[in-house]
Amino acid sequence: MPVGPADVVEPVLQTRSVTSRLGFPLLAYAFAAIMLGTTLPTPMYALYAQDMHFAVQTTTVIYTAYAVGVLSALLLFGRWSDAIGRRPVLIAGALAAIASAASFLVADSVPLLLVARVLSGLSAGIFTGTATAAVIESVPHDQQEKAAAGATIANVGGLGLGPVLAGLLVQYVPHPLQLPFVIHIVLATLAIIAIALVPETSSRTGDIGLQRLSVPAQVRPMFVIAATAGFAGFAVMGLFSAVAPSFLSNVIGISNHAVAGAMSSSIFIASAAAQLAGRHLNPRKAVAAGCAILAVGMAILAVALHYSSLTGLLGAAVVAGVGQGISFSRGLAAVAEGTPTECRAEVSSTYFVVGYVAISLPVVGLGFAAQHWGLQASGVSFAIIIGVLTLLCQAAVLIQERREAG
Repeated sequence: MPVGPADVVEPVLQTRSVTSRLGFPLLAYAFAAIMLGTTLPTPMYALYAQDMHFAVQTTTVIYTAYAVGVLSALLLFGRWSDAIGRRPVLIAGALAAIASAASFLVADSVPLLLVARVLSGLSAGIFTGTATAAVIESVPHDQQEKAAAGATIANVGGLGLGPVLAGLLVQYVPHPLQLPFVIHIVLATLAIIAIALVPETSSRTGDIGLQRLSVPAQVRPMFVIAATAGFAGFAVMGLFSAVAPSFLSNVIGISNHAVAGAMSSSIFIASAAAQLAGRHLNPRKAVAAGCAILAVGMAILAVALHYSSLTGLLGAAVVAGVGQGISFSRGLAAVAEGTPTECRAEVSSTYFVVGYVAISLPVVGLGFAAQHWGLQASGVSFAIIIGVLTLLCQAAVLIQERREAG
């Protein structure tokens, strides 16, 4: 039977309609799958340290390589998806994730672990902004607020699932340093297929170039406070991602990798829940409340490490995650409120750069301190310093509000 133009166009339009309707779940899956890979190695650091004979200090340096990759991606490629489209950039991020997993598969030295973590950071840095935009743009305008919440769940949910999945595989399944990455290569490959199936959501009107970083004068006072609170929260995230399994084995005496993975994931899950629950709170008041909650989490952490308590360590992760989620997300909202529309991308990028510096440098400092004073004492000191910093941020927010009210 001959095929006319209408016979060809109608199935194509039907296919496009189906992929448009599936755009949100497909992109959300891809977002979660890639972010899952960035936290997958968390329960494995102890095994790498045992096999390659390195200390906690080296673990923190390996973890920090991730932040180098994230920052490079944010600064170098942060504007690319506006110029060339969301899909090519997301596919590039997924390919970086596959390259990272492949590097972990063959890693037999610290330099290879560093390369793997930098690639993982590149994938995360590419995905964080671009996938969030793509997920939100994949639905009609009146549904975009819900889609933004879905993007948060996909992002932080993927981060939280990574340590749980890896912990279970490492503890109970053969080939613990290979199988998790084989699974992630499969998940990332499926993510590429999902991205290829959805329609492009970008108008491709931007320019390729370095992402500028700036903070207008009128918003600097609030930015300094919010970014400092964000710095404290991300430092705690880095602690639970890189060092918490070492706390579990060296301080508490529990070597179960599944427990280590669950503990590391709990802070991400608590953060995601807090961000969703608090998204309508007054930004400034929420920053103050988040700082107070984070300080409580640090007090719990200090006591838990002093008394070698597993329950306390888990409690600290959950409470700190809630405080981090509220203070960071509402801090960004507070900064955005006072920022001119044309400057928001630059200010937001600057805010995230502060966060990803925080996720690395304090943890490296903890690693060096642990060499001299021991992991337990260094962890308690870290908790006290971050707790004091968050209380100072809370006081600064309250003082600024009183000045403006008066």
